[in-house]
Amino acid sequence: MKTMTPAQAEHQLTDLADQFAHWRQHRTTRFEHIPSSLWEQAITLTAVLPLASVAKRLRLRGRDLQKRYAARHEGPGAEPLPPALDCVEVPASSPWPRPAPPTEIELHRADGARLWIRSHEPQLPLAAVVRTFLERL
Repeated sequence: MKTMTPAQAEHQLTDLADQFAHWRQHRTTRFEHIPSSLWEQAITLTAVLPLASVAKRLRLRGRDLQKRYAARHEGPGAEPLPPALDCVEVPASSPWPRPAPPTEIELHRADGARLWIRSHEPQLPLAAVVRTFLERL
């Protein structure tokens, strides 16, 4: 079964609603059963669109469509459903870039002056800072 987008499903739902209208106008009795091909198309659309909106658009009772859907997915010829997952591991990753690890610099001059710098900037103008610190007496 190929995957369809919601827009494609809406288009198919419009076509199917026209088919239902045609069938309703041309049926021989009021209580004639809906053809299985129409039911199958309706059930297929519930994979993409909400069941209630499909039922409303096709003028069907929601519980009738729900019963047909359940019978198709639980019956003897039903396609097996994928196994339910108990746990899914998601690797921890941040959408934001991690800040650079802090850079720490501690300088001491002969006269006892100290300069301590802690920065998260990736590039500091260290040469100019060190030169200025050491030249100031």
